[in-house]
Amino acid sequence: MRILLSNDDGFLAPGIRVLAKELKKVAEVVTVAPDRNRSGVSNSLTLDRPVRAQEHGANEFSVSGTPTDCVHLAVTGMLQQQPDMVVSGINDGSNLSDDVIYSGTVAAAVEGRFLGLPAIAVSLVGGSCEHYDTAAVIVRQIIEQLTISPLSRDTILNINVPDLPLDQIKGIRATRLGKRHMAQPTVKAVDPRGKTVYWVGLPGKVQDAGPGTDFSAVEAGYVSITPLQLDLTNYEKMREIEPWAKNFSKTFFDSE
Repeated sequence: MRILLSNDDGFLAPGIRVLAKELKKVAEVVTVAPDRNRSGVSNSLTLDRPVRAQEHGANEFSVSGTPTDCVHLAVTGMLQQQPDMVVSGINDGSNLSDDVIYSGTVAAAVEGRFLGLPAIAVSLVGGSCEHYDTAAVIVRQIIEQLTISPLSRDTILNINVPDLPLDQIKGIRATRLGKRHMAQPTVKAVDPRGKTVYWVGLPGKVQDAGPGTDFSAVEAGYVSITPLQLDLTNYEKMREIEPWAKNFSKTFFDSE
């Protein structure tokens, strides 16, 4: 197996280094990750300037772009051999609930899936993360299981691991995304030159952490695995707006 490994914390982050070492026990690992921290950039691609890649040794590259850039470049031409899977992480901090919308970690996995590869995003949940080895072992075991019982290629696994020693992890739960309240207000400040600047506010507090959510599983000491999909279509609402759209079309365009 050949695994493409990326993240959003940068190629020197401890999480990606621990994960690369662990995954090399079962696969050939190629690391292509941002040259610096690019957390929160979501699925952005760099389109207004060239993206540069620098090799740091066998099968290890840093890229002057986003996590999505890293996976896109690697899969669409930078690497001589195509990977069999994309793994993103281990993120320094959680990617639960609405976090997946903004997360560069999840975005790298999404890009892998968009390019036709099975994909996993993994994050370590804690205020000051220490037990990257726990998450790395769990990911390796999950990948080994996937080689025996593979999931459909339209699935992205978003994995969140409590920051605990491996022997304190209670198990694994399949979960849905929880929900947060609206983000906290933007913080207005003044820079040393007297210019007004703004800091994006902290994430909103937990709104839905009920049974079955990723919040609930991690809080109870379980690994949360949430399957994500790329199709954002709300099919139920599609049926709801169909007569509205037809009436609008008939009224303004004189067509059925």
